[in-house]
Amino acid sequence: NRVLGGIHARWAMLGALGCVTPELLQSNGAADFGDAAVWFKAGSAIFSDQGLDYLGNPNLVHAQSIVATVAVQVILMGQAEAFRNDPAGTLDWAEGLDRLHPGGPFDPLGLADDPDTFAELK
Repeated sequence: NRVLGGIHARWAMLGALGCVTPELLQSNGAADFGDAAVWFKAGSAIFSDQGLDYLGNPNLVHAQSIVATVAVQVILMGQAEAFRNDPAGTLDWAEGLDRLHPGGPFDPLGLADDPDTFAELK
């Protein structure tokens, strides 16, 4: 299904960004993530005695419970999906927007302004 492929591709791009960003920040000295800088070790950091510090800062988010972390992620993802699928049509500003390629506030670069270019990008 083309719609699901587009949605999965967007989540995959965000996941790739989440894998690369900590490594780039640590290699440039902008943050210290310790061993959790590499993406395949980041998940195990929550089980360590120190817990998981987002962006290497214990004052920002200091996660020590996998249950609480999963609960927060489920709530946030559920809200994002509910926002995207708004079946009641209660979002006035989103009226008339395509759900897969919404444009409007989701197009800060104005790539959908020209219909021909937008059709080519789709």
